[in-house]
Amino acid sequence: MTLLTATVPGHADFPIGVFDSGVGGLSVLRALRAQLPLERFVYVSDSQYAPYGERDDAQLIARSQAIARYLRAEHHIKALVVACNTATAAAIKLLRQDDPDLPIVGIEPALKPAAAQSKTRRIGVMATRSTLNSEKFRTLLESLQGQASFVLQPCDGLADAIEHHDAIKIEALCAHYTRAMGPFGAETEAIDTLVLGCTHYPFVADVLRTQVGPCVTFLEGGAPVALQTRRLLAQSGDLTDAPVQINRTREDLQFLTTGQPQTLATAVQHWLQRGVAVSSVNIA
Repeated sequence: MTLLTATVPGHADFPIGVFDSGVGGLSVLRALRAQLPLERFVYVSDSQYAPYGERDDAQLIARSQAIARYLRAEHHIKALVVACNTATAAAIKLLRQDDPDLPIVGIEPALKPAAAQSKTRRIGVMATRSTLNSEKFRTLLESLQGQASFVLQPCDGLADAIEHHDAIKIEALCAHYTRAMGPFGAETEAIDTLVLGCTHYPFVADVLRTQVGPCVTFLEGGAPVALQTRRLLAQSGDLTDAPVQINRTREDLQFLTTGQPQTLATAVQHWLQRGVAVSSVNIA
């Protein structure tokens, strides 16, 4: 039995649900835990259906709704984080319609921050093909028309290579896609800001850095998601943040997968340097 400093109004001690098709959402979970160290989290890796970037909107919506129902029914989550750009683009509007009482936070490529800070006004965007083709992404891009030039690069296979820790393929794909985008750097007409528009990609930032050089700024979505989650929980009175002693008997961090538990356990150890137990779950 563990005592933890926390607050308990409403549903404060209920966990936050986080899901992705695989390990990419771990980059968002990392940011959430940094911003919300007293919160409990349940992470679902829907790896039986990965990668999401190669599925159509109907499949993405069905999986997102099924996972949301499961997390509400079985884990009584107080908030849901869709830790996947592709699933956010396809499903978040319907998820919010399904559960209007549940704070739901999605993630989107950081185009607005990129436009605000780029000096050359030329910005690279690496993302899955599904994200780049989505209506939500097109609307975001159109809202920034005239503010900067965006070079959009679909990165087929990169998320899957990251899922499988395939270092040779990761290196080859990163080199191929960055070359295809054109020159990087601080010079006029060069890309000086690179948006990592898939939650998997921050895990290969070091590889990308060797390709684009030291002058390029990388932007990802984990930190803004964590800040928005904190804001919504504070607004609803469910933020675990005040100095009150409570009795906590359940795990602060649970990992679940629709695929092979060892795959996710290995990813958590590799990317987060943390050993964990992973449970298999059937979500239909």
